[in-house]
Amino acid sequence: MNIKEVADMTEAIYKTGCQLGLKNKMIADKHSIGGLPGRTTPILVSICAAAGLIIPKTSSRAITTAAGTADAMEYLCNIDFNVDELKKIISKTNACLVWGGSLGLAPADDKIIRVEKLLNLDPQSQLIASILAKKLAVGAHFLLIDVPYGKNAKVTKKEAKKLAREFILISKKFGIKTECVLTKNEEPLGNGVGPALEIEDVIKVLKREDKCHILEKKSLMLSGKLLEMTKKTKKGKGIELAKKMLDSGKAFAKFKQIIETQRGKIKRFQEPKFKKIIKANKDAKLVEINTKKINMLARIAGAPLDKLAGLYLHKHLNEKIKKNEPLITIYSENKSQLKHALEYFKKEKPILTK
Repeated sequence: MNIKEVADMTEAIYKTGCQLGLKNKMIADKHSIGGLPGRTTPILVSICAAAGLIIPKTSSRAITTAAGTADAMEYLCNIDFNVDELKKIISKTNACLVWGGSLGLAPADDKIIRVEKLLNLDPQSQLIASILAKKLAVGAHFLLIDVPYGKNAKVTKKEAKKLAREFILISKKFGIKTECVLTKNEEPLGNGVGPALEIEDVIKVLKREDKCHILEKKSLMLSGKLLEMTKKTKKGKGIELAKKMLDSGKAFAKFKQIIETQRGKIKRFQEPKFKKIIKANKDAKLVEINTKKINMLARIAGAPLDKLAGLYLHKHLNEKIKKNEPLITIYSENKSQLKHALEYFKKEKPILTK
């Protein structure tokens, strides 16, 4: 599809549903093109809302990954609300973390996504139209788009640059100030892969218990960028303000408030019935984590439908591993699914050492 066709599709999807109708002129939003395990969104939303931004975050369920933000948040709270309920949540907390499918915002998009999910497809023209239509529906004036690229990501660096140009070009047609952050990613951001495991990483970062590999660093970078875009702080000072929200406990307090307002409560990861710890069979170095295969492994184990299913990565890229040290733990709520996951792991080798 050319630029005009993508813009027309964006407008058509946007106009099929209702709009949120918030009157504030400082509505901000963030989106990742996905494909990479790790939940930066709940951390960013908590930081930015604590700093005073209005950030009505509607998210999709997983299409090709082990968890979307909506799947992960569902472990903690209700994510299905109508527009009036959503407005009340936002008026109380400055933010929300909900599933977009129940709101009637761009409903055509959710029907298309259901087909994509069955076919394991995520075409770029539809990806752009999908993201921008939903941002128009919530009335966003500022939009930050995270475009991870790399060997096992959805896009290459060349494709990422093209995608960023198209996002910015089409956003201008609709009056949204958009910036894209291109980051090279060769592995999951945190330790967990799967709804409950990824939310556990989020809680650890917000409570200052653990940086969870590069999850904290990337969340701070994205939050800082959005705070600078919206002039909540001076250029170059965004990460500093974001870190202040984290270190002071304000971001975690905001996250807790959002969860409670969405009729939920903070709870930690509880191991499901079945698990298998895979250990290193020799002293080695971890040289590759294939994110596409890691996502598939977690899905075979039961994610995202089974919230507790998924993986825990004990080691990350370029780390040294000693013989018999844990490499990865696979969790499942079903003995048969765990068996299939182990077969897939042995056959496809999503983690390579040498």
